[in-house]
Amino acid sequence: MPEQQSFKILTLNAISTHGLNRFPAERYQTGHDIEEPDAILVRSHNMLNSVIPECVKAIGRAGAGTNNIPVDAMNARGVPVFNTPGANANAVKELVLASLFLAARNLVPALQFADSLQGDDAALNKQAEDGKKRFSGIELPGRTLGVIGLGEIGRLVANSAIRLGMKVIGFDPKITVESAWSLSAEVKKANSLEDLLRHSEFISVHVPLLDSTRHLINSSTIQLMKPHAIVLNFSRGAIVDEDAILQAIAANKIKTYVSDFPSEKLQHQKNVITLPHLGASTAEAEDNCAVMVVDQLIDYLENGNITNTVNFPDTQMEREVPYRVAVANANVPNILGQISTSMAQAGLNIHTMINKSRGGMAYTLVDTDSPVPPHVLHEIASISGVLMARYLRLPG
Repeated sequence: MPEQQSFKILTLNAISTHGLNRFPAERYQTGHDIEEPDAILVRSHNMLNSVIPECVKAIGRAGAGTNNIPVDAMNARGVPVFNTPGANANAVKELVLASLFLAARNLVPALQFADSLQGDDAALNKQAEDGKKRFSGIELPGRTLGVIGLGEIGRLVANSAIRLGMKVIGFDPKITVESAWSLSAEVKKANSLEDLLRHSEFISVHVPLLDSTRHLINSSTIQLMKPHAIVLNFSRGAIVDEDAILQAIAANKIKTYVSDFPSEKLQHQKNVITLPHLGASTAEAEDNCAVMVVDQLIDYLENGNITNTVNFPDTQMEREVPYRVAVANANVPNILGQISTSMAQAGLNIHTMINKSRGGMAYTLVDTDSPVPPHVLHEIASISGVLMARYLRLPG
């Protein structure tokens, strides 16, 4: 009878104990000083220049963004990079809504002004009354919010803004049917980014940082906006061209820019509000992300199932027999046939098989009716184009 397999998990950041405690203690060892880890758990730690041991089978990001992880390098090794889309969505949504109020009511300069007042109560009251007109703001009902990107966060922001009485326009050319069903019917669809920008007084950006979205908000797109627009960026700093934003503020084209990503250029700039990357910084969000990513890692390490990665196809298959092989390979012809041939030549009967692909990556789970000999796994791993092959036998 095979022994129950054990796993070692390296943590590169502080991970919520609500998540870490889900690792069965008898099978998992976790810590920040783990050697030869089977998987790595990370939040914001920059891994781009790190040496990632060959023994690493998976990387789990307790959050949505993975631009701190060398995803391309992991692709070449057949290592899935998990993330937790939606786990921190409510936290980000609440911060976006708070920022709408901050900008609409000029609360940051008003707070700074009030903090600067001096004197007794009578003097403070007089200064406050004399100065408050400088911070007169606007109310949100009836105003138009444009939401760029209708993923988990964008949809929550859009739906909440509707409940605040705002008009909402959404744009997302890649929105899924499932996502569309969870979006308020009152959210109007923009035919293009340009269409959204022309009709929105507030613009909130919720897209991942890709080559195609870098500087999505730039001097050209800013010119399409209504005068005195308010721009909110809670996605990634580089999605907005900071030089273009500052020039637009100086020209009174943009009223306020709110960003969750401080930078040297934005520091101490008029009509700019920067927050210290607070989007997911709530106890609830950190717990949710940790629980979600730990569950995903456990299911992958023990069963080969994949849910929520940025580089592999989602692949789940119920286990009906103890013997399973997981294979990641370049998405090229005939590899599946070679895998089947290797097993057939060894006298193995395939009980169940599933094969999925995503871009250049393919992933296969094969359950067999009898144990898989080591030489068969070696043959499969040696097939040209195969990046990873693992044998996942259940004890018993």
